[in-house]
Amino acid sequence: MKRPTAQSSAALFVVTAVLVAGVWAIADLGIDLSTIVDSVHNAIDFGSRMFPLDFPSIGELAALTGKTLAIVLCATLLSVLLSIPVAVLAAGNTSRSASTRFGARALIVAARAVPDVVLAIVFFRVFGFGALAGVLAMGIHSVGMVAKLYADAIEQIDEGPRSAVRATGARRWQELVSGVLPQVVPAFVATGLHRFDINLRISVLLGFVGVDGIGLAMATAFRRLDYQRGMALALTVLLVCVLVELLSGMVRRGLLAAADSGGGGRVRPGQVSPPWTTRRVRRTVYAGVTALVVLAAIWEADLSFGQLFGSLGDLGQTIGLFWPPETGGIFGLLLADLLVTVKIALAATVIGAVLAFVCGSLAASNVAPTPGVRQLFRNIIVTVRGMPELVLAIVFVVITGLGPVAGALALAIGTIGLLGKLTADSLEEVDPEVEHAVRATGAGPWQVYFAATLPQAAPAFVGNLLYQLDVNIRAATLLGIVGAGGIGFHLLNATRVLEFGVVTTVMILVFGTVLLVELLALWMRRIVR
Repeated sequence: MKRPTAQSSAALFVVTAVLVAGVWAIADLGIDLSTIVDSVHNAIDFGSRMFPLDFPSIGELAALTGKTLAIVLCATLLSVLLSIPVAVLAAGNTSRSASTRFGARALIVAARAVPDVVLAIVFFRVFGFGALAGVLAMGIHSVGMVAKLYADAIEQIDEGPRSAVRATGARRWQELVSGVLPQVVPAFVATGLHRFDINLRISVLLGFVGVDGIGLAMATAFRRLDYQRGMALALTVLLVCVLVELLSGMVRRGLLAAADSGGGGRVRPGQVSPPWTTRRVRRTVYAGVTALVVLAAIWEADLSFGQLFGSLGDLGQTIGLFWPPETGGIFGLLLADLLVTVKIALAATVIGAVLAFVCGSLAASNVAPTPGVRQLFRNIIVTVRGMPELVLAIVFVVITGLGPVAGALALAIGTIGLLGKLTADSLEEVDPEVEHAVRATGAGPWQVYFAATLPQAAPAFVGNLLYQLDVNIRAATLLGIVGAGGIGFHLLNATRVLEFGVVTTVMILVFGTVLLVELLALWMRRIVR
Protein backbone atom coordinates (compact mmCIF):
# COMPACT_ATOMS: atom_id res chain seq x y z
CA MET A 1 0.00 0.00 0.00
CA LYS A 2 1.30 3.49 -0.85
CA ARG A 3 2.34 5.73 2.01
CA PRO A 4 0.05 8.81 2.14
CA THR A 5 1.75 11.96 0.85
CA ALA A 6 1.08 15.55 1.83
CA GLN A 7 -0.67 16.16 -1.47
CA SER A 8 -2.89 13.06 -1.26
CA SER A 9 -3.83 13.98 2.31
CA ALA A 10 -4.69 17.49 1.17
CA ALA A 11 -6.75 16.04 -1.69
CA LEU A 12 -8.64 13.80 0.74
CA PHE A 13 -9.28 16.82 2.94
CA VAL A 14 -10.63 18.85 0.02
CA VAL A 15 -12.92 16.02 -1.16
CA THR A 16 -14.24 15.57 2.37
CA ALA A 17 -14.76 19.33 2.66
CA VAL A 18 -16.69 19.37 -0.63
CA LEU A 19 -18.97 16.55 0.55
CA VAL A 20 -19.56 18.20 3.93
CA ALA A 21 -20.25 21.53 2.22
CA GLY A 22 -22.68 19.75 -0.12
CA VAL A 23 -24.62 18.24 2.80
CA TRP A 24 -24.68 21.66 4.50
CA ALA A 25 -25.95 23.27 1.29
CA ILE A 26 -28.75 20.69 1.04
CA ALA A 27 -29.87 21.49 4.58
CA ASP A 28 -29.47 25.26 4.17
CA LEU A 29 -31.50 25.35 0.95
CA GLY A 30 -34.27 23.37 2.63
CA ILE A 31 -34.11 20.36 0.35
CA ASP A 32 -35.67 17.49 2.24
CA LEU A 33 -38.39 14.88 1.97
CA SER A 34 -41.11 17.26 3.21
CA THR A 35 -40.28 19.73 0.40
CA ILE A 36 -40.69 17.00 -2.18
CA VAL A 37 -43.91 15.69 -0.60
CA ASP A 38 -45.37 19.21 -0.44
CA SER A 39 -44.63 19.61 -4.15
CA VAL A 40 -46.52 16.51 -5.22
CA HIS A 41 -49.81 18.32 -5.70
CA ASN A 42 -47.99 21.00 -7.75
CA ALA A 43 -46.56 18.26 -9.93
CA ILE A 44 -50.02 16.79 -10.45
CA ASP A 45 -51.41 20.24 -11.28
CA PHE A 46 -48.52 20.88 -13.70
CA GLY A 47 -49.16 17.54 -15.37
CA SER A 48 -52.82 18.41 -15.87
CA ARG A 49 -51.88 21.76 -17.47
CA MET A 50 -49.26 20.36 -19.88
CA PHE A 51 -51.53 17.75 -21.47
CA PRO A 52 -52.48 17.39 -24.20
CA LEU A 53 -49.18 18.53 -25.67
CA ASP A 54 -49.53 21.18 -28.35
CA PHE A 55 -47.01 20.48 -31.09
CA PRO A 56 -46.50 23.05 -33.87
CA SER A 57 -47.23 21.98 -37.42
CA ILE A 58 -44.75 19.64 -39.04
CA GLY A 59 -43.42 22.42 -41.27
CA GLU A 60 -42.96 24.86 -38.39
CA LEU A 61 -41.34 22.19 -36.23
CA ALA A 62 -38.96 21.20 -39.04
CA ALA A 63 -38.04 24.85 -39.62
CA LEU A 64 -37.31 25.45 -35.92
CA THR A 65 -35.27 22.26 -35.62
CA GLY A 66 -33.37 22.99 -38.84
CA LYS A 67 -32.55 26.53 -37.70
CA THR A 68 -31.31 25.26 -34.33
CA LEU A 69 -29.14 22.55 -35.87
CA ALA A 70 -27.73 25.02 -38.39
CA ILE A 71 -26.75 27.52 -35.66
CA VAL A 72 -25.21 24.77 -33.55
CA LEU A 73 -23.26 23.37 -36.50
CA CYS A 74 -21.91 26.82 -37.45
CA ALA A 75 -20.90 27.49 -33.84
CA THR A 76 -19.15 24.14 -33.54
CA LEU A 77 -17.34 24.67 -36.84
CA LEU A 78 -16.20 28.11 -35.66
CA SER A 79 -14.87 26.61 -32.43
CA VAL A 80 -12.94 23.96 -34.37
CA LEU A 81 -11.36 26.55 -36.67
CA LEU A 82 -10.36 28.74 -33.73
CA SER A 83 -9.16 25.83 -31.61
CA ILE A 84 -6.68 24.33 -34.06
CA PRO A 85 -4.08 27.17 -33.96
CA VAL A 86 -4.64 27.66 -30.22
CA ALA A 87 -4.05 23.93 -29.62
CA VAL A 88 -0.85 23.97 -31.70
CA LEU A 89 0.46 26.81 -29.51
CA ALA A 90 -0.73 25.10 -26.30
CA ALA A 91 0.70 21.61 -26.97
CA GLY A 92 4.08 20.98 -25.41
CA ASN A 93 5.56 19.32 -28.52
CA THR A 94 4.47 21.98 -31.04
CA SER A 95 4.60 25.21 -29.04
CA ARG A 96 7.54 27.50 -29.82
CA SER A 97 8.25 28.50 -26.20
CA ALA A 98 7.08 28.01 -22.65
CA SER A 99 5.62 31.52 -22.54
CA THR A 100 3.64 30.89 -25.73
CA ARG A 101 2.32 27.65 -24.31
CA PHE A 102 1.34 29.32 -21.04
CA GLY A 103 -0.43 32.11 -22.90
CA ALA A 104 -2.38 29.67 -25.06
CA ARG A 105 -3.35 27.57 -22.02
CA ALA A 106 -4.49 30.72 -20.20
CA LEU A 107 -6.61 31.66 -23.22
CA ILE A 108 -8.23 28.21 -23.15
CA VAL A 109 -9.06 28.50 -19.44
CA ALA A 110 -10.47 32.01 -19.94
CA ALA A 111 -12.71 30.87 -22.80
CA ARG A 112 -14.03 28.04 -20.66
CA ALA A 113 -14.59 30.25 -17.61
CA VAL A 114 -16.76 32.89 -19.28
CA PRO A 115 -20.31 31.47 -19.61
CA ASP A 116 -21.70 31.34 -23.14
CA VAL A 117 -24.84 33.21 -22.13
CA VAL A 118 -22.69 36.13 -20.96
CA LEU A 119 -20.93 36.17 -24.31
CA ALA A 120 -24.32 36.05 -26.04
CA ILE A 121 -25.51 39.11 -24.11
CA VAL A 122 -22.37 41.03 -25.11
CA PHE A 123 -22.61 39.97 -28.75
CA PHE A 124 -26.30 40.87 -28.91
CA ARG A 125 -25.32 44.40 -27.95
CA VAL A 126 -22.58 44.48 -30.58
CA PHE A 127 -24.22 42.68 -33.51
CA GLY A 128 -27.94 42.86 -32.70
CA PHE A 129 -30.44 40.02 -32.45
CA GLY A 130 -30.25 36.99 -34.69
CA ALA A 131 -28.21 33.86 -35.15
CA LEU A 132 -24.84 35.60 -35.41
CA ALA A 133 -24.58 36.42 -31.70
CA GLY A 134 -25.45 32.83 -30.76
CA VAL A 135 -22.90 31.38 -33.19
CA LEU A 136 -20.14 33.64 -31.86
CA ALA A 137 -21.06 33.01 -28.20
CA MET A 138 -21.15 29.21 -28.49
CA GLY A 139 -18.17 29.13 -30.84
CA ILE A 140 -15.84 31.18 -28.64
CA HIS A 141 -16.93 29.51 -25.39
CA SER A 142 -16.42 26.07 -26.97
CA VAL A 143 -12.76 26.89 -27.59
CA GLY A 144 -12.22 26.30 -23.87
CA MET A 145 -13.01 22.61 -24.24
CA VAL A 146 -12.18 21.87 -27.88
CA ALA A 147 -8.73 23.50 -27.87
CA LYS A 148 -7.78 21.71 -24.64
CA LEU A 149 -8.71 18.28 -26.04
CA TYR A 150 -7.00 19.11 -29.34
CA ALA A 151 -3.81 20.08 -27.51
CA ASP A 152 -3.95 16.83 -25.53
CA ALA A 153 -4.33 14.87 -28.79
CA ILE A 154 -1.34 16.64 -30.36
CA GLU A 155 0.84 15.87 -27.35
CA GLN A 156 0.02 12.15 -27.69
CA ILE A 157 1.11 11.74 -31.34
CA ASP A 158 3.87 9.45 -32.53
CA GLU A 159 6.84 11.78 -33.16
CA GLY A 160 8.31 9.39 -35.76
CA PRO A 161 6.38 10.65 -38.84
CA ARG A 162 6.98 14.25 -37.83
CA SER A 163 10.73 13.66 -37.44
CA ALA A 164 10.84 11.98 -40.84
CA VAL A 165 9.15 15.00 -42.45
CA ARG A 166 11.56 17.34 -40.64
CA ALA A 167 14.55 15.31 -41.91
CA THR A 168 13.56 16.13 -45.50
CA GLY A 169 14.12 19.85 -44.79
CA ALA A 170 10.42 20.65 -44.51
CA ARG A 171 9.33 23.91 -42.95
CA ARG A 172 7.43 24.13 -39.70
CA TRP A 173 3.98 24.37 -41.28
CA GLN A 174 4.83 21.39 -43.50
CA GLU A 175 5.74 19.38 -40.39
CA LEU A 176 2.36 20.20 -38.88
CA VAL A 177 0.37 19.45 -42.03
CA SER A 178 2.20 16.25 -43.03
CA GLY A 179 3.53 14.90 -39.73
CA VAL A 180 0.96 15.92 -37.12
CA LEU A 181 -2.42 16.56 -38.74
CA PRO A 182 -2.98 13.06 -40.24
CA GLN A 183 -2.49 11.49 -36.80
CA VAL A 184 -4.94 13.73 -34.96
CA VAL A 185 -7.76 14.08 -37.50
CA PRO A 186 -9.90 11.23 -36.02
CA ALA A 187 -9.55 12.66 -32.51
CA PHE A 188 -10.30 16.17 -33.79
CA VAL A 189 -13.48 15.03 -35.54
CA ALA A 190 -14.62 12.97 -32.53
CA THR A 191 -14.11 15.97 -30.24
CA GLY A 192 -16.01 18.21 -32.64
CA LEU A 193 -18.95 15.80 -32.66
CA HIS A 194 -18.94 15.64 -28.87
CA ARG A 195 -18.98 19.43 -28.70
CA PHE A 196 -21.85 19.50 -31.18
CA ASP A 197 -23.91 17.45 -28.66
CA ILE A 198 -23.10 19.92 -25.89
CA ASN A 199 -23.82 23.00 -28.00
CA LEU A 200 -27.21 21.58 -28.97
CA ARG A 201 -28.24 21.63 -25.31
CA ILE A 202 -26.71 25.08 -24.80
CA SER A 203 -28.70 26.47 -27.72
CA VAL A 204 -31.88 25.93 -25.69
CA LEU A 205 -30.52 28.15 -22.92
CA LEU A 206 -29.43 30.83 -25.37
CA GLY A 207 -32.96 30.88 -26.75
CA PHE A 208 -34.03 32.44 -23.44
CA VAL A 209 -31.79 35.45 -24.12
CA GLY A 210 -32.82 35.82 -27.76
CA VAL A 211 -30.90 33.34 -29.95
CA ASP A 212 -33.14 32.13 -32.74
CA GLY A 213 -34.36 28.54 -33.02
CA ILE A 214 -36.37 26.08 -30.99
CA GLY A 215 -35.03 27.49 -27.69
CA LEU A 216 -36.50 30.92 -28.47
CA ALA A 217 -39.87 29.37 -29.36
CA MET A 218 -39.81 27.41 -26.10
CA ALA A 219 -38.93 30.51 -24.07
CA THR A 220 -41.79 32.42 -25.70
CA ALA A 221 -44.25 29.65 -24.85
CA PHE A 222 -43.19 29.47 -21.20
CA ARG A 223 -43.35 33.27 -20.81
CA ARG A 224 -46.99 33.06 -21.95
CA LEU A 225 -47.54 30.19 -19.45
CA ASP A 226 -48.41 28.02 -22.45
CA TYR A 227 -47.14 24.79 -20.89
CA GLN A 228 -48.76 22.58 -23.53
CA ARG A 229 -46.70 24.20 -26.31
CA GLY A 230 -43.59 24.69 -24.13
CA MET A 231 -43.42 21.06 -23.01
CA ALA A 232 -44.15 19.83 -26.54
CA LEU A 233 -41.11 21.78 -27.74
CA ALA A 234 -39.11 20.51 -24.74
CA LEU A 235 -39.99 16.93 -25.70
CA THR A 236 -38.87 17.69 -29.26
CA VAL A 237 -35.55 19.01 -27.96
CA LEU A 238 -35.14 15.86 -25.85
CA LEU A 239 -35.74 13.58 -28.84
CA VAL A 240 -33.37 15.59 -31.06
CA CYS A 241 -30.67 15.56 -28.36
CA VAL A 242 -30.98 11.80 -27.84
CA LEU A 243 -30.91 11.12 -31.60
CA VAL A 244 -27.88 13.37 -32.10
CA GLU A 245 -26.19 11.77 -29.09
CA LEU A 246 -26.69 8.27 -30.51
CA LEU A 247 -25.72 9.30 -34.06
CA SER A 248 -22.59 11.18 -33.07
CA GLY A 249 -21.61 8.33 -30.75
CA MET A 250 -21.81 5.89 -33.65
CA VAL A 251 -19.73 8.20 -35.85
CA ARG A 252 -17.12 8.72 -33.11
CA ARG A 253 -16.77 4.99 -32.54
CA GLY A 254 -16.48 4.42 -36.29
CA LEU A 255 -13.78 7.07 -36.62
CA LEU A 256 -11.74 5.74 -33.72
CA ALA A 257 -12.09 2.16 -35.01
CA ALA A 258 -10.95 3.28 -38.46
CA ALA A 259 -7.99 5.07 -36.92
CA ASP A 260 -7.01 1.95 -35.00
CA SER A 261 -7.25 -0.24 -38.11
CA GLY A 262 -4.26 1.45 -39.76
CA GLY A 263 -3.61 3.12 -43.14
CA GLY A 264 -4.84 2.53 -46.65
CA GLY A 265 -3.46 0.69 -49.65
CA ARG A 266 0.17 0.16 -50.59
CA VAL A 267 1.91 2.84 -52.69
CA ARG A 268 3.72 1.41 -55.69
CA PRO A 269 7.26 2.54 -56.62
CA GLY A 270 7.09 5.81 -58.56
CA GLN A 271 3.57 6.60 -57.37
CA VAL A 272 3.36 10.06 -55.77
CA SER A 273 -0.14 9.86 -54.30
CA PRO A 274 -2.07 7.16 -52.38
CA PRO A 275 -4.11 4.72 -54.49
CA TRP A 276 -7.88 5.14 -54.78
CA THR A 277 -8.86 2.35 -52.43
CA THR A 278 -12.42 1.83 -51.18
CA ARG A 279 -11.44 3.54 -47.96
CA ARG A 280 -10.08 6.62 -49.76
CA VAL A 281 -13.20 6.86 -51.93
CA ARG A 282 -15.38 6.60 -48.82
CA ARG A 283 -13.40 9.34 -47.09
CA THR A 284 -13.70 11.61 -50.12
CA VAL A 285 -17.46 11.08 -50.25
CA TYR A 286 -17.74 11.82 -46.51
CA ALA A 287 -15.69 15.00 -46.96
CA GLY A 288 -17.89 16.13 -49.85
CA VAL A 289 -21.11 15.46 -47.95
CA THR A 290 -19.72 17.28 -44.91
CA ALA A 291 -18.85 20.32 -47.02
CA LEU A 292 -22.38 20.40 -48.46
CA VAL A 293 -23.92 20.12 -44.98
CA VAL A 294 -21.75 22.99 -43.71
CA LEU A 295 -22.75 25.22 -46.65
CA ALA A 296 -26.41 24.37 -46.07
CA ALA A 297 -26.05 25.19 -42.36
CA ILE A 298 -24.51 28.60 -43.11
CA TRP A 299 -27.37 29.34 -45.49
CA GLU A 300 -30.06 28.10 -43.07
CA ALA A 301 -28.60 30.02 -40.12
CA ASP A 302 -28.90 33.18 -42.25
CA LEU A 303 -25.56 34.51 -41.10
CA SER A 304 -24.85 37.98 -42.36
CA PHE A 305 -21.20 38.76 -42.92
CA GLY A 306 -22.22 42.35 -43.61
CA GLN A 307 -23.72 42.45 -40.10
CA LEU A 308 -20.49 40.99 -38.70
CA PHE A 309 -18.03 43.36 -40.33
CA GLY A 310 -20.39 46.36 -40.30
CA SER A 311 -20.79 46.20 -36.53
CA LEU A 312 -17.08 45.84 -35.83
CA GLY A 313 -16.70 49.59 -36.34
CA ASP A 314 -18.88 50.21 -33.28
CA LEU A 315 -17.14 47.54 -31.25
CA GLY A 316 -15.08 49.98 -29.18
CA GLN A 317 -18.09 52.13 -28.35
CA THR A 318 -20.15 49.08 -27.39
CA ILE A 319 -17.43 47.62 -25.18
CA GLY A 320 -17.23 51.04 -23.49
CA LEU A 321 -20.80 50.52 -22.27
CA PHE A 322 -19.59 47.56 -20.18
CA TRP A 323 -16.72 49.47 -18.52
CA PRO A 324 -16.14 50.38 -15.75
CA PRO A 325 -17.88 47.73 -13.63
CA GLU A 326 -20.76 49.04 -11.53
CA THR A 327 -22.62 47.59 -8.59
CA GLY A 328 -25.94 49.36 -9.08
CA GLY A 329 -26.19 49.65 -5.31
CA ILE A 330 -26.75 45.89 -4.97
CA PHE A 331 -23.21 44.58 -4.46
CA GLY A 332 -24.16 42.91 -1.18
CA LEU A 333 -27.10 41.22 -2.88
CA LEU A 334 -24.86 40.07 -5.74
CA LEU A 335 -22.45 38.46 -3.30
CA ALA A 336 -25.31 36.80 -1.41
CA ASP A 337 -26.75 35.35 -4.63
CA LEU A 338 -23.29 34.24 -5.74
CA LEU A 339 -23.13 32.23 -2.52
CA VAL A 340 -26.56 30.80 -3.30
CA THR A 341 -25.23 29.79 -6.72
CA VAL A 342 -22.36 27.89 -5.11
CA LYS A 343 -24.78 26.22 -2.69
CA ILE A 344 -26.97 25.10 -5.59
CA ALA A 345 -23.96 23.55 -7.31
CA LEU A 346 -22.72 21.81 -4.15
CA ALA A 347 -26.14 20.42 -3.24
CA ALA A 348 -26.79 19.25 -6.81
CA THR A 349 -23.39 17.59 -7.05
CA VAL A 350 -23.83 15.60 -3.83
CA ILE A 351 -27.43 14.53 -4.56
CA GLY A 352 -26.61 13.78 -8.19
CA ALA A 353 -23.46 11.88 -7.26
CA VAL A 354 -25.46 9.45 -5.10
CA LEU A 355 -27.94 8.83 -7.91
CA ALA A 356 -25.22 8.67 -10.56
CA PHE A 357 -23.19 6.23 -8.49
CA VAL A 358 -26.11 3.78 -8.37
CA CYS A 359 -27.07 4.23 -12.04
CA GLY A 360 -23.46 4.16 -13.24
CA SER A 361 -22.67 0.98 -11.28
CA LEU A 362 -25.69 -0.86 -12.67
CA ALA A 363 -24.81 0.38 -16.18
CA ALA A 364 -21.29 -1.13 -16.02
CA SER A 365 -20.96 -4.48 -17.78
CA ASN A 366 -18.73 -5.94 -15.04
CA VAL A 367 -21.14 -4.95 -12.23
CA ALA A 368 -24.70 -5.22 -13.60
CA PRO A 369 -26.34 -8.53 -12.61
CA THR A 370 -27.72 -9.13 -16.14
CA PRO A 371 -27.23 -7.60 -19.61
CA GLY A 372 -30.84 -6.43 -19.49
CA VAL A 373 -30.24 -4.42 -16.31
CA ARG A 374 -27.09 -2.90 -17.83
CA GLN A 375 -28.94 -1.85 -20.99
CA LEU A 376 -31.83 -0.42 -18.95
CA PHE A 377 -29.56 1.86 -16.94
CA ARG A 378 -27.50 2.78 -20.02
CA ASN A 379 -30.74 3.92 -21.65
CA ILE A 380 -31.68 5.91 -18.53
CA ILE A 381 -28.32 7.67 -18.58
CA VAL A 382 -28.55 8.46 -22.30
CA THR A 383 -32.09 9.80 -21.87
CA VAL A 384 -31.11 12.03 -18.94
CA ARG A 385 -28.09 13.29 -20.87
CA GLY A 386 -30.44 14.40 -23.61
CA MET A 387 -32.41 16.63 -21.23
CA PRO A 388 -31.15 20.23 -21.16
CA GLU A 389 -30.81 21.41 -17.53
CA LEU A 390 -32.79 24.51 -18.37
CA VAL A 391 -35.86 22.46 -19.30
CA LEU A 392 -35.53 20.52 -16.05
CA ALA A 393 -35.19 23.82 -14.17
CA ILE A 394 -38.40 25.16 -15.71
CA VAL A 395 -40.27 22.01 -14.72
CA PHE A 396 -38.98 22.18 -11.14
CA VAL A 397 -39.73 25.92 -10.92
CA VAL A 398 -43.35 25.13 -11.73
CA ILE A 399 -43.45 22.23 -9.26
CA THR A 400 -41.44 23.59 -6.31
CA GLY A 401 -41.80 27.33 -6.98
CA LEU A 402 -39.23 30.00 -7.78
CA GLY A 403 -35.91 29.70 -5.97
CA PRO A 404 -32.74 27.66 -5.52
CA VAL A 405 -34.49 24.38 -4.68
CA ALA A 406 -35.66 24.12 -8.28
CA GLY A 407 -32.15 24.81 -9.58
CA ALA A 408 -30.53 22.28 -7.25
CA LEU A 409 -32.99 19.51 -8.11
CA ALA A 410 -32.69 20.22 -11.84
CA LEU A 411 -28.90 20.05 -11.75
CA ALA A 412 -29.02 16.94 -9.54
CA ILE A 413 -31.08 15.10 -12.16
CA GLY A 414 -28.81 16.38 -14.92
CA THR A 415 -25.78 15.11 -13.01
CA ILE A 416 -26.98 11.54 -13.54
CA GLY A 417 -26.40 11.87 -17.27
CA LEU A 418 -22.73 12.90 -17.25
CA LEU A 419 -21.47 11.52 -13.94
CA GLY A 420 -23.41 8.26 -14.40
CA LYS A 421 -21.71 7.67 -17.76
CA LEU A 422 -18.26 8.53 -16.39
CA THR A 423 -18.84 6.23 -13.41
CA ALA A 424 -19.86 3.33 -15.64
CA ASP A 425 -16.84 3.87 -17.89
CA SER A 426 -14.48 4.01 -14.89
CA LEU A 427 -15.83 0.76 -13.45
CA GLU A 428 -15.52 -1.03 -16.81
CA GLU A 429 -11.89 0.09 -17.21
CA VAL A 430 -10.58 -1.56 -14.02
CA ASP A 431 -8.11 -4.45 -14.17
CA PRO A 432 -10.24 -7.64 -14.48
CA GLU A 433 -7.43 -9.81 -13.09
CA VAL A 434 -7.94 -8.31 -9.64
CA GLU A 435 -11.65 -9.10 -9.85
CA HIS A 436 -10.86 -12.67 -10.96
CA ALA A 437 -8.49 -13.11 -8.02
CA VAL A 438 -11.11 -12.02 -5.48
CA ARG A 439 -13.79 -14.10 -7.20
CA ALA A 440 -11.50 -17.17 -7.04
CA THR A 441 -11.64 -17.01 -3.24
CA GLY A 442 -15.39 -17.75 -3.41
CA ALA A 443 -16.50 -14.14 -3.00
CA GLY A 444 -19.96 -13.19 -4.20
CA PRO A 445 -20.74 -10.42 -6.77
CA TRP A 446 -21.13 -7.66 -4.18
CA GLN A 447 -17.97 -8.74 -2.34
CA VAL A 448 -16.07 -8.56 -5.65
CA TYR A 449 -17.59 -5.14 -6.26
CA PHE A 450 -16.59 -3.65 -2.91
CA ALA A 451 -13.24 -5.46 -2.56
CA ALA A 452 -11.86 -5.31 -6.11
CA THR A 453 -13.86 -3.16 -8.53
CA LEU A 454 -14.71 -0.09 -6.45
CA PRO A 455 -11.24 0.51 -4.93
CA GLN A 456 -9.66 0.52 -8.41
CA ALA A 457 -12.21 2.99 -9.78
CA ALA A 458 -12.19 5.29 -6.73
CA PRO A 459 -9.49 7.72 -7.98
CA ALA A 460 -11.31 8.19 -11.28
CA PHE A 461 -14.60 8.68 -9.46
CA VAL A 462 -13.09 11.42 -7.28
CA GLY A 463 -11.70 13.19 -10.35
CA ASN A 464 -15.05 12.90 -12.13
CA LEU A 465 -16.87 14.23 -9.06
CA LEU A 466 -14.74 17.38 -9.06
CA TYR A 467 -15.22 17.79 -12.79
CA GLN A 468 -18.99 17.55 -12.24
CA LEU A 469 -18.81 20.19 -9.50
CA ASP A 470 -16.97 22.42 -11.95
CA VAL A 471 -19.70 21.86 -14.58
CA ASN A 472 -22.52 22.41 -12.08
CA ILE A 473 -21.14 25.74 -10.87
CA ARG A 474 -21.09 27.02 -14.45
CA ALA A 475 -24.64 25.77 -14.99
CA ALA A 476 -25.91 27.14 -11.65
CA THR A 477 -24.82 30.65 -12.61
CA LEU A 478 -27.28 30.57 -15.48
CA LEU A 479 -30.38 28.88 -14.09
CA GLY A 480 -31.45 32.13 -12.42
CA ILE A 481 -32.49 33.25 -15.89
CA VAL A 482 -35.63 31.11 -15.52
CA GLY A 483 -36.09 31.82 -11.81
CA ALA A 484 -34.21 28.82 -10.44
CA GLY A 485 -32.16 30.88 -7.99
CA GLY A 486 -28.65 32.28 -7.99
CA ILE A 487 -26.87 35.19 -9.60
CA GLY A 488 -28.16 34.50 -13.10
CA PHE A 489 -31.33 36.52 -12.39
CA HIS A 490 -29.27 39.70 -11.90
CA LEU A 491 -27.41 39.02 -15.13
CA LEU A 492 -30.61 38.95 -17.17
CA ASN A 493 -32.25 41.77 -15.23
CA ALA A 494 -29.26 44.10 -15.66
CA THR A 495 -29.31 43.44 -19.39
CA ARG A 496 -33.00 44.28 -19.65
CA VAL A 497 -32.60 47.64 -17.84
CA LEU A 498 -29.40 48.42 -19.79
CA GLU A 499 -27.16 48.51 -16.70
CA PHE A 500 -24.18 47.03 -18.54
CA GLY A 501 -21.74 47.99 -15.78
CA VAL A 502 -23.64 45.64 -13.48
CA VAL A 503 -23.41 42.95 -16.17
CA THR A 504 -19.62 43.36 -16.08
CA THR A 505 -19.58 43.06 -12.28
CA VAL A 506 -21.61 39.84 -12.46
CA MET A 507 -19.28 38.54 -15.17
CA ILE A 508 -16.23 39.24 -13.01
CA LEU A 509 -17.78 37.50 -9.99
CA VAL A 510 -18.79 34.47 -12.05
CA PHE A 511 -15.43 34.35 -13.83
CA GLY A 512 -13.52 34.48 -10.54
CA THR A 513 -15.62 31.73 -8.97
CA VAL A 514 -15.44 29.42 -11.95
CA LEU A 515 -11.70 30.02 -12.36
CA LEU A 516 -11.10 29.20 -8.69
CA VAL A 517 -13.01 25.92 -8.99
CA GLU A 518 -11.27 25.18 -12.29
CA LEU A 519 -7.83 25.52 -10.69
CA LEU A 520 -8.89 23.46 -7.67
CA ALA A 521 -10.33 20.72 -9.88
CA LEU A 522 -7.19 20.72 -12.06
CA TRP A 523 -4.96 20.32 -9.03
CA MET A 524 -7.14 17.55 -7.61
CA ARG A 525 -7.29 15.64 -10.88
CA ARG A 526 -3.50 15.64 -11.08
CA ILE A 527 -3.21 14.28 -7.55
CA VAL A 528 -5.78 11.50 -7.84
CA ARG A 529 -4.68 10.47 -11.33
